[in-house]
Amino acid sequence: MEHPENDKSYKGLAVKSGIQQPPLVNPYLKPRKRRSLPTAGELVEGVLKGDINALARGVTLVESIAPAHQQLAREVIEKCLPYSGKSRRIGITGVPGAGKSTSIDVFGLHVLRDGGKLAVLAIDPSSERSNGSILGDKTRMEKLSQHPDAFIRPSPSAGSLGGVARKTRETIILCEAAGYNNIFVETVGVGQSETAVHSMVDFFLLIQIAGAGDELQGIKRGIMEMADGIVINKADGDNVERAKLAQAQYRAALHLFPTPPSGWTPEVLTYSGYYELGIKEIWDMIDRYFAFVEHNGYFDERRRQQARYWMYETIDSELRRRFYDDPMRAPKIAEAERLVLSNRLSPFQAAWQLLDS
Repeated sequence: MEHPENDKSYKGLAVKSGIQQPPLVNPYLKPRKRRSLPTAGELVEGVLKGDINALARGVTLVESIAPAHQQLAREVIEKCLPYSGKSRRIGITGVPGAGKSTSIDVFGLHVLRDGGKLAVLAIDPSSERSNGSILGDKTRMEKLSQHPDAFIRPSPSAGSLGGVARKTRETIILCEAAGYNNIFVETVGVGQSETAVHSMVDFFLLIQIAGAGDELQGIKRGIMEMADGIVINKADGDNVERAKLAQAQYRAALHLFPTPPSGWTPEVLTYSGYYELGIKEIWDMIDRYFAFVEHNGYFDERRRQQARYWMYETIDSELRRRFYDDPMRAPKIAEAERLVLSNRLSPFQAAWQLLDS
């Protein structure tokens, strides 16, 4: 009995059935038909025409781990490759809170005033627990995200070493084929992704802030040696003097490092991304750098080194994928894991046996 109060012995009581609840799913909602995959030729044609929808679909295919998508993405990349390479690739890194996204918003508008198109590839950290990403970088690029000549693509790091998106290099090729002659690559800013980003850009910009604690934390040999330019953000209000002091410290630190392979001496500038102060000076520095490396031939040499680096990176990632995706190897991996967890086999022996197999 649903309600004991409705029993005949309780003549004076009655419980109403209440209002019928609506179904959880809208009965009038028609199921959406999944769009069929376009052919490689159709995608390439759309990308070369500058169709932003075709470009977005191409990037989605590049980032997908589905075998069918990966095969299609490889065909698209190969056909777009002859139309790439005609852009300025600029990597932007810095500690969290340094104002990278706000600065990119201002830098991008400054670049677009001179004409051309801009693509921003923002790497968003993925959760180790849920594997999810917020992908909310556009919210801090309010003006740039509304510009018709700007393409902003946040991508999850998806567990890649150092937080670099797994397919950022291929995405750059698609963006260049679509006519974007300025590419910004924003790192997670965790201190490990810089090497990978440095290997795919022409100019590496390091954003720092002053007055946030130990200044020596910013003078790290690895990142300082990679930087082609150092800019100190939030040089406004009461922070101007601290920014100038940090500028002097960074300049002094740069004298301790050997001359970069490009022959260029990195410059240290101050600016305010929020108040848009000193933006032109930063871009004048970048223009001077490109003129310098194009004159001495280092620009072409760096592009060749990048191509070699990504050949080996592709080999490494493909070997890893084929090792774990092999159905014949899956039971051996599970057995080795069981033996390691029961302390019957050391992790090193287990790894060597799996690799030998």
